[in-house]
Amino acid sequence: MKAAVYRRFGGPEVVRLEEQPKPAPRRGELLVKVQAATVSAADYRARTKHVPKGLKLLSSITLGFITPRIPVLGMDIAGVVESVGPDVARFKPGDEVIAMLGGTFGGHAEYVTVPQDGAITTKPPNLTFEEAASLVFGGITAQAFLGRTGMGPGTSVLVNGASGAVGTAAVQLANTAGAHVTAVCSGTNADLVRSLGAETVVDYTKEDFTQETAAYDVIVDCVGNVPFRQLQPLIKPGGALLSVIADLIGVLAAGLRSRRTGTHITAGNVPFIAADLAHIAQLAESGQLRPVIDRSFDLTDIAQAHRHVSTGRKRGNVVVRVAVASTRRPSVE
Repeated sequence: MKAAVYRRFGGPEVVRLEEQPKPAPRRGELLVKVQAATVSAADYRARTKHVPKGLKLLSSITLGFITPRIPVLGMDIAGVVESVGPDVARFKPGDEVIAMLGGTFGGHAEYVTVPQDGAITTKPPNLTFEEAASLVFGGITAQAFLGRTGMGPGTSVLVNGASGAVGTAAVQLANTAGAHVTAVCSGTNADLVRSLGAETVVDYTKEDFTQETAAYDVIVDCVGNVPFRQLQPLIKPGGALLSVIADLIGVLAAGLRSRRTGTHITAGNVPFIAADLAHIAQLAESGQLRPVIDRSFDLTDIAQAHRHVSTGRKRGNVVVRVAVASTRRPSVE
């Protein structure tokens, strides 16, 4: 099979296509023929080892110290089950699925194995594979964080970094739950986040949202560029801070800060579970969650996809078409 492989850490040029052995599903696993995936911020951090302060040593245990330990990136997929291993009952060959692979990566290849008890669910039938793949990384991450709050009708939510993969999903999920959403992004993305449900937009190139007098029940920080001491005064008593991106101090201090301030803080990695992904898929099928795709690239242009993500300016998701002919929406007779 063809796979996008990187053998050293560095710029987009280190990623190139290679022939790899086609994997075989083991007990409890599915073999999925990948139709589409995304190049995410996590792929960028893995490729470059540009990780939040203090996390380089810990991340190297997973990623590798000198050379990459996992040569194929890609944390999410949309595809078709080709075969199943022993004891697989939830899925069968031919099923269309989406899955979050997480830190095991492997999505930038023609085939990948996925445990049936992992973060995998049926693909929304109304979406193309490209559209479905664009839901996974941002959608399951935003749901995993927001699910730890009591967000509901009337909740005030601020999303810092509202135009990225996680941010666009968080804006939509909060809006769907009946929350009042304030989005922080550049002015060029204001129309986008408003169309997703943001009531108020703060252009960070012109305004500093930390200087505003407003306070919020929930702050979703998808950027990690504001210290806790500046965020804490913006959170209502008993509110929540969801630090999607956090440095080592932010992760280690979350419990102490929660106890000291009464703010419910979630920082760093959260578990990815099938129930969250199924919820995302259901919202997409009902039209309450829409895919946000910046650009799409063929797998043969994987280095260009990485280059675009490296700019830090992508809107929503950058999709990789792994099986080009199979990603088109079928025509209606």
